[in-house]
Formats: sequence, structure tokens, C-alpha cells
Amino acid sequence: MGKITYLTEEGLKKLNDELDHMIAVDRPNISKQIAEAREKGDLSENAEYDAAKEAQGLLEMKISKLQDLIKNARIIDKSKMQADIVQILSKVTIENVKNKARMTYTLVAESEANLKEKKISVETPIAKGLMGKKVGDVVKVTIPAGQAEFKIVDISI
Repeated sequence: MGKITYLTEEGLKKLNDELDHMIAVDRPNISKQIAEAREKGDLSENAEYDAAKEAQGLLEMKISKLQDLIKNARIIDKSKMQADIVQILSKVTIENVKNKARMTYTLVAESEANLKEKKISVETPIAKGLMGKKVGDVVKVTIPAGQAEFKIVDISI
């Protein structure tokens, strides 16, 4: 049994679409490349054949990992979420205690993280520090620059 990953419906659909593309498009393309390289003769010194076989192995590994991720995915029901504690899919506004800078992030699964959209993975040090906390709590987090303290200003869904 793989690690359970909590995803939004949108995130799961994106993963399923990616998997479908790998199976329907990428896999046949690599098979075609292998067949073309095989037609060129001696396989012992055929760099195209070696490269295509390696690409095939990597693709099959990606497909397998994605299938495991999807199989162990659980959809998050936002209607059952509470806004009084930080959890996955919470939108959290935090304030850096030292310089009063405010940031708002949505905590998401690793596969849905996107810093441009202010979505950070629950696997990040900041998110791990915030999980289970309430508005008003101050959390100490180890970040690349050292220790930082963040006060939770708001939690929403």
C-alpha cells in the first residue's frame, strides 16, 4: 500500500489526464522509435535503440508511479472541512513576527503545489509547522534562512 495522497477533484483529474496521455500518446511513440531503431540493424552499437529503450524504461516507471499515486489518492470534501484549524486545502494568512510581512498560502498535496498560485505543499517546512494550529498561534519554522516565527492571522477554506 502506497502513501495516501489527499487531492482536490481538479488535481486528481489532472493526474488522470497526464496518465492517459502517457499511455495513449507517449507509450506508442516510444514503441515506434524502438521499432525504427531496430530496423536499422545491429542493436549492439545502436545509440538510437539504447536511447529509446531507456526512454521506455523511464516512461514505464513514471506510469507506474502515477498509477500508484492515483490508486492511493483520496478526494477532499471541502464541505466537511473546518476553518478553525489549519489542514490540507486551508487558505492561511500568516505574518512574519520579525518584519510583519503577511503572506497567504493554500496548503495542497505535493502534486498540486504551485508557488505562482500561492499553493504550497503540505510537505514544506512552513506547511508542516502550520498544520493543526489555530488563528493567533505563533509557529517556529526552520526555513533555508534559519528560524522564522509566523503568527496565523486567518484561516479560510
